[in-house]
Amino acid sequence: MRYLALIVSALLLSACASPLPPRDPGMAWVDLYTSASDLLMAEKLDGKRLNDGRYFQITPGAHELIARFHFEVQGGGNLMAEPIQRTCEIRVRYDDFAAGQHYRIEARTLAMSAQAWLYDEQRNVLARAKVLRCGMF
Repeated sequence: MRYLALIVSALLLSACASPLPPRDPGMAWVDLYTSASDLLMAEKLDGKRLNDGRYFQITPGAHELIARFHFEVQGGGNLMAEPIQRTCEIRVRYDDFAAGQHYRIEARTLAMSAQAWLYDEQRNVLARAKVLRCGMF
């Protein structure tokens, strides 16, 4: 478990080291957000793996976004037990991404699972994410 925490920490530090690319006005931009103690990273866009998990930059239209959400939950039925690392794979489908628009996927824990939503710039909920699977992977 500690090894996984070290890997996640290293990924966070390396991601922070490189700047985000400039936004293309012909594309839609999707940020990912969760609480500071958790990690939400982009994984796939329309079935293809991404090189940078910090954001999605996509063409206008319909897309399927897959992200991984890492978080800790209290282990076992005992408050003194070590926390357990959990990962949920979430999917967001939305048909109307628009060029030049800024979107945001927000995720939070829900017991041993997760919840996530896609928002526009005015904080309107555009889609609710589907949790595909959760576990210790």
